Amino acid sequence: MTEKLGVGIIGAGNISAAYLRLSPNFVGIEVRAVADINMDAAKARAEEFGVRAETVEGLLASDDVSIIINLTIPAAHFDVSKRILEAGKHVYSEKPYVLTLEEGSALADIAAAKNLRIGSAPDTFMGGAHQHVRHMIDQGDLGTITSGTAFVMGHGMEHWHPNPDFFYQPGAGPMLDIGPYYVTNLVQLLGPVKRVGALTSTPSKERVITSEPRNGEKIPVDTPTTIHSLLEFQSGAVVTMVTSWDVWEHGHTNMELYGTKGTVHVPDPNFFGGEIRITKREEAADLPGNWDHPFAVVNDDGNANYRCAGLSDMAVAIAQNRPHRCSQELALHVVEVMTSVLISGEKGQFVEMTTSCERPAPLGPDAAKALQV
Repeated sequence: MTEKLGVGIIGAGNISAAYLRLSPNFVGIEVRAVADINMDAAKARAEEFGVRAETVEGLLASDDVSIIINLTIPAAHFDVSKRILEAGKHVYSEKPYVLTLEEGSALADIAAAKNLRIGSAPDTFMGGAHQHVRHMIDQGDLGTITSGTAFVMGHGMEHWHPNPDFFYQPGAGPMLDIGPYYVTNLVQLLGPVKRVGALTSTPSKERVITSEPRNGEKIPVDTPTTIHSLLEFQSGAVVTMVTSWDVWEHGHTNMELYGTKGTVHVPDPNFFGGEIRITKREEAADLPGNWDHPFAVVNDDGNANYRCAGLSDMAVAIAQNRPHRCSQELALHVVEVMTSVLISGEKGQFVEMTTSCERPAPLGPDAAKALQV
């Protein structure tokens, strides 16, 4: 694909630098402008990467921009994405896509009426490691996946993020902030979720920032920070998932899936690459086949980092008139899973899903290479 769709960004915070830095590595897209409610922030980020700075209104009206990336805080995702769609532009949102099913349905209706696409991070499930696991599952190397575990635990964001307040407010917390990587990967590997149950807690009602420039400042905690959940998939698989920002150290692996023929240890879904380990029954086994996947190659400070893969895939899908992998349907189902976990923690009962989705198409080595410049 030689033609590029013009891309704009709303939100000039930390994450915008990654999109601007990595987007030139992918086909079909060209970031042309950055906007922010803080014009000084937009100008600084635009100057850093050689694009133009815009007001939000100016970007929405720009003739050379077809897709706008929504990098605002989670609580603003719906309003900003709605404005993008109403301006006649495709939207690609950072996670979580929205905070309620009602918001997601409203955006879907606007997009359908205007023949526009909605995409959403995370796209890490398109990474070489996770696609290799998908390949093994699909070809039956592990038999039927019957159960699994997923753990994402640490001690929060206040020790490194300059403005960590929103991480501890509704719309964030470990489930909605980090959970999208894990739930999305589980759905692409196992299919949609049927019902969930959970226990949740908030051990600390405030946090002390130890990063600069606000070192020593206290911030309130208004969302659960420890969530123990059970996910039952439509396939019949059951997965225990724990997300917590109240843990200093632990010995759990990121994700394990247990099949009738063996086990696979899946690397951190927050990243594109990582080590896979599998067994045949109880014995260690070699990885099957030759798997020269470009999105598993270390390329960024010791990590395989291919952020913008999902955005590129959406741009190519628009040109080819095919479904894109980071779809609205997938993102909304993941949002329902995560918000239902929190509801289950409040009510003390299982919650049935009302949405479903198709597993996104696999992204093999050749398909991944076709997305690279």
